[in-house]
Amino acid sequence: MHSDPAAVKKTVRGYLMVGAALLVFTAITVAANQLHFAVPVAITVALVIATMKGSMVAAVFMHLSHEKKWIYGALLLTLVFFIVLMCVPMFTLMDGIGTPAAAVGGEHPGH
Repeated sequence: MHSDPAAVKKTVRGYLMVGAALLVFTAITVAANQLHFAVPVAITVALVIATMKGSMVAAVFMHLSHEKKWIYGALLLTLVFFIVLMCVPMFTLMDGIGTPAAAVGGEHPGH
């Protein structure tokens, strides 16, 4: 499959295009730094650029674009654990473990 000269040429062209795009995003990063944005805007711009660059590297150079089933499984697992971790503080607020009985009923001791 990859021994076909046309396929190799297409693959190399794809790598070169992604490499050029990474260079462009690096130039955009440097230019954005020279503009001295406010901190929230600078963080947002930096995160967007980093997400784009990271996605290109992962999809093309790490060949994750061909692993769709595994990617969706990892995303689903991440979502499940995210929901669990977001619920943990709520569960700890709802329990009464370690709370004195008088405080749970709303009564003050000695009154």
